[in-house]
Parts: sequence; structure tokens; C-alpha cells
Amino acid sequence: MSIRRQEALDYHSQGRPGKIQVSPTKPFKNQRDLSLAYTPGVAEPCREIAGRPEEAYTYTAKGNLVAVVTNGTAVLGLGNIGPLAGKPVMEGKGILFKAFADIDVFDLEVGSEDPDDVIRFCQLLEPTVGGINLEDIRSPDCFYIEAKLRESLSIPVFHDDQHGTAIISGAALLNALELVAKDIGEVQVVFAGAGAAAIATAEHYVQLGVKREHIMMCDQKGVISSERADLDQYKRRFARRTEARTLADALHGADVFVGLSVAGIVSGDMLQGMAPWPIVFALANPTPEIMPDEARRARGDAIVATGRSDFPNQVNNVLGFPFIFRGALDVRAKKINGEMEMAATRALAALAKEEVPDSVMRAYGLERLRFGPDYLIPKPFDPRVLLWVAPAVAWAAVGSGVAGRVIDLDEYRAQLDARLGRAREVMRGLSTRVQQQETQRIVFPEGEDPRILKAARVLADDGIAAPILLGDPDVMRRQADDAGVTLEDIALANPRASAHLETFAQELWERRRRKGITLREARGRVLDPMYHALLMLRAGHADAVVAGVEMYYSDAIRPALEVIGAREGRRHVSGIYMLVFAQQTLFFADCTVNIDPDADTLAEIASATAEFVGRLGIEPRVAMLSFSNFGSVRHPAAGKVQQAVALLHAREPNLQVDGEMQADTAVVERILTKTYPFSKLRGPANVLIFPNLDAANICYKLLDRVGGAQAIGPILVGMAQPVHVLQRGSEVNDIVNMAVIAAVDALEHGRRPTA
Repeated sequence: MSIRRQEALDYHSQGRPGKIQVSPTKPFKNQRDLSLAYTPGVAEPCREIAGRPEEAYTYTAKGNLVAVVTNGTAVLGLGNIGPLAGKPVMEGKGILFKAFADIDVFDLEVGSEDPDDVIRFCQLLEPTVGGINLEDIRSPDCFYIEAKLRESLSIPVFHDDQHGTAIISGAALLNALELVAKDIGEVQVVFAGAGAAAIATAEHYVQLGVKREHIMMCDQKGVISSERADLDQYKRRFARRTEARTLADALHGADVFVGLSVAGIVSGDMLQGMAPWPIVFALANPTPEIMPDEARRARGDAIVATGRSDFPNQVNNVLGFPFIFRGALDVRAKKINGEMEMAATRALAALAKEEVPDSVMRAYGLERLRFGPDYLIPKPFDPRVLLWVAPAVAWAAVGSGVAGRVIDLDEYRAQLDARLGRAREVMRGLSTRVQQQETQRIVFPEGEDPRILKAARVLADDGIAAPILLGDPDVMRRQADDAGVTLEDIALANPRASAHLETFAQELWERRRRKGITLREARGRVLDPMYHALLMLRAGHADAVVAGVEMYYSDAIRPALEVIGAREGRRHVSGIYMLVFAQQTLFFADCTVNIDPDADTLAEIASATAEFVGRLGIEPRVAMLSFSNFGSVRHPAAGKVQQAVALLHAREPNLQVDGEMQADTAVVERILTKTYPFSKLRGPANVLIFPNLDAANICYKLLDRVGGAQAIGPILVGMAQPVHVLQRGSEVNDIVNMAVIAAVDALEHGRRPTA
């Protein structure tokens, strides 16, 4: 990836200078908030902490705060540019901590090259932060500083330049050796570079099983041999008695090359002498020791990794440090030890063998990503890394006796999942609910679509639902093989081979014969997977239908209305979107079906939406929206909403619904309760009913795209049986979410009818 100099400068300078800021986490809008945040209210947590120091984790940000500390003596590939010039890198580190693991950071640049000054500075930070990430400190000072701090502090200390590369490349090494069927205890490993990263990586490899005597390390002067008299205590650990003097000599017969040095020092000819199926980790940045295409031209059997994002197998430290600190902070670990580092390596290696979500492949512009020579370790933007590495690290801390508290792993994973977004927390709650109930059978008419196949696998594996996939079974099996999905325990059904075709045709004809359909046409339609799925639902062969991944919304909803129709007592169906924000969840309707509803239809939309929200276990508080507040404007548009409210008050007197009201009145409790104390709403609204489709559709899309909300839907309500229509082009996660909602809906529709 090419980055222009001015583009980089503009990124860091435009708008607010720099890349990070401090944001409050508590309300601060009035004098009372000021009194709580500062004096006199702040005295109370101070007293609690003075009496019990561990309460700092309860009343302050310490438990989620890491100091990124440098003295600027070894910044990236820039060398000793000093602490001030290194500050942009440390701010960047802060962004990575926050984005990948929701950890807050103070970047602290120390104006001294004396290691003891850095040590003393960090020691004085202990009351402030929950952990310290040392960064860009030259070797051998970094070894001394980290060792002293780990001895003297009771919070985790981690020098990423040492251990980050070690942990990530260690995972790549384990998986590469598995692919080439080589024993880690037998392989010969050559390092180019003998700085902090190289020495720490070599030590980590020894812990993984590489024999120390099988490691040969080279620095600028050549091979680190036992005959050399210029070695410090760290290099002497890897001094070998050998006749090899150059990197080329060392590579002869080697199984693994690890480059942590400078660009271009390895040629294709040098790789020719390596053992069969060589593993080449050329990790110098931004230009590796040898470019991957040159390495593969020289050795077609090589497995290659670099530190670059534009080639496969990127060894990127962001796969490690955010999640290692996340796990360490969450169990209040006193240190980060070898067991925790090893747990991170093994978790990353294991995750690489799991099926890769479509969202990850799309982020990297890939159609296929599967464990193999070009996919040894997870991609940096894979959100699952948090869910795999942090629990592994946390549990290793508990097991090795350095944790300040014990966690329940299942609960902890749920908490981590919530950090990936409030929507995930909401959906996890619904998933848990259906997992604890009778399994619902969900039929997918588009069973040949790879996204449906993958979603079905998730639903079956997680016990959320029993998927039934419609289509040609041979096509579905081929598609599943191509997608790396197993169809074990998933029901496949071919509508054309169904034993129920005539029964379904008669049923459809009975329902539609006065709507212009003939029996012959009905027999043709039941071969269509969408009609077939709906007739299965009607006959009790399934509990819900989820469709639309490759259909236009109208093409999916029309058959649903023809076969299933609105539930008894309702004349309309409508579409809800669940808008999930960081602090709240709102339900919008109608976003998809009724273009310009009259008062009676609006009332029905509100009733059906409130009923659905209640089935989710949420008390609905319904606001009927307008540009007017309780008659403040006389206009037919506002009058329509007033009529709808009057109908609802008469039909459902126990429902919390009111209006007409403006959107801010609906969601701001202070406006609602102080200006309109007569309102039937006992708190801000969580269900917003819009006066027409224009308003609802525009609003949910804006909030989804630029308002920080995550939209889940559309959720079809008012149907006689559970039918849910996806947005065309939905991805696997969207399909799973909709299936969860369909399963909840099916549960609430009562006991399963007999087939």
C-alpha cells in the first residue's frame, strides 16, 4: 500500500491535531453533575479507596488504563529520533488499544535516555494505570528496563517490540510446521537480527519447543558464534560453536528463516540452500529482507510471511498487545508472564484453523480464506481475536497465580462480545434465550447460497435453531464444500422431490383461487422454494421462514402475504428496525412496508410493534412521532397521528403510548416529564412510530450510517406466523441475527403445531 507523505501529514494535522482525545464517561451537563464529578461528591470514592486500595478499580478508570511509555531511542524504522518525534507513534498505539480492545491509553514520552530514569518514571505511574506498555526503547536498555519493572511493580508490564513479534510469529511458526509436517524439536532456525525483537522471539521459540542449540543468530557482524568476544549477555545465550560466519552460511540446510533486521539482505540464491519446504519469515518493515515473490521464485515450496498488509501472512503486533492487555487487566494481573504469552500464541494458532467470517474476507477484498500456506494466522481486523486471545491470556494468568481475581470464562466471553458492540450484546441475550428453549425449525428457501449455508452451520453449532435448507441437495453440498462448511445434522430438502407437493398445491389454490390463481398455476408455484417454505410453515413442518438474501424485498414479502397473511385481528404487516446505540436500543416502525399509512394503520403498526418488543422481554414505551407536540400545530398530518393515538388509548388502555410528539420530546426524559407531565409514557420512549415510510426509512438509514447506531432488521411484524425477510445482499452475521429473532418470534407464537 502506497502512502504519500502529504497524505500522512494531513491525516495527523487536519481538524483537531493528533489522533487521540480524552472523553468523559459520565454525564456532565449541569451543576449537580459538576458536584458529583468533582467537589464535594468526589470525596466519597476517595475515602473508599483510602480505606481499601483495591476499590480504585471500582471507582476510577485505572482498571482500563494503560500507559504507553517510550524514550524515543528506537522508533519504528527511524532509530533514535527522541521522545517528542516519537509521540505520533505512541498516539497511534493508543488508537490501536482502543479500537481493538476498548482499552484507554495515556501516551507518555520520557525525556531521558538513561534506563534508570525510565524505570523510576514508570514506577511512579503505578497508582495511575492498570498496566504499562513499553515501546520503541533501544536494545539492550529495553531488556534491563522491562526486567526491573516486572520485578518491582504489581501491574502488568509488556515491551511490545520484544514480545509482540515473538507471540504472533510463534503462532505462525506452529501452523507452518504443521503444514509442512516438521517436528518443532528438530527444525533448524536462523535469525537475521539480534536486537530486542529477535532475542525475545528466539526465547519464545525455545519455550514453544525449538531447541536452543538449533537456533543460529546473525547480527551486523555475521553469525553469533561462541568464538566472538564482543557479545553482550543477551546475545551470548544464542552463541553457537559453528564454522558458519555469514547469513548465507547459516541458511544452508536451515528449515526456518526469521528476519528481524533490514531490507534486502537475503537473495533468492541464499534460499536455495535451505531444507525442503522452508519457512521464510521476512519481517523487516516496511521492506522485508526478501520480497515474497522473489522468495517464491527461488523456492516454490516456501511458506512466506512478512510484516506487510499487502501480502499473505502478515505478522502484525496488533494481533497481540491489545488482547494480551485486555485479558491481563480484566483479571487484575500483577504481571504478564510466559504462560500468558504462550496462551496468546496458541490461541492465535488455533483461531487460524476456524472458518473465516465473510466480514473479514470482505474487509481484505478476498473471496476465500482458509487455513493453509497463505493463511497461517488470523487477519488483524478479525473481531474474533478479542474473543479468543483475551480469555486465553486471562485464564493463563489465573492458572499461573498472577491474577488478582478469578473469572467465569463464559461470562467473560459474553462481556468481551459486548465490547465489540452493543448490538452483539443484545443479540447474545436473545440467542441465550432461544438456546434454553425448545429448538425451533427455521426453513431457508435460498439454501444453495453460500451465506445461508454458513449461517445454518452457525445456528446448528450454537444450538440456536434447527435449519432446513431448500434447494438441490447436490448443489448445496458442492457449495458447502467450496465454502468449507459441513452440512452434518442440517436438514436438506428439495422442493421438487417433496412428498407434499399436491397437498401444498391444493392448500395454495384454496387460499388464492378467488384471487385469480388456477390449480395448475398453484402446482407450479409450490415448486418455487419461497412458496414451498411458506407452505411448510403453514402445514407445521417448520416454525419460521427466513428469506430474502438474494431477493428484492417486495418479491419476498408478496408470497408471504399470499400464503401466510396477516394475523387474525390485523389487516396490515409492517417492518421494524432495531437501532442499537451504545447506551440504549430503539425500535423504529414502519420502515419497509406501508408508504403513507392512515390513522387506523398507524395504530395497528404501533400495536404490532409494541407486541413484538414485549415478546423480547422489553417493556414498550411507544411515541407516535410528528412535527407537532400534543396539538401545538394544527395540520392534517399531525391530526392523523392524533387520531391514531386516540384509537390506541381506546383499544389498548394499558399500553404506554402517547403523542403526537416531536422526536426529541420522545427520547429526552427531561422534556417529556417537565414540559408534558400528563404524558402516558413513564420514561423516554423506546418505540418510535413514524408518520410515514419516508420519515422512518430516512431516519434509520441516517442513524445507521452516520449516527453511530447499528441497525438490525427489517423485522416483519403482524404476520399470522413467523416470516422474516432479509435485506437483499445480507451477510452471514445478518442472517444469523434474523434467524435468532425468528426463533424468538416462533417461541412466542405458541407451541409447535403437529405436522
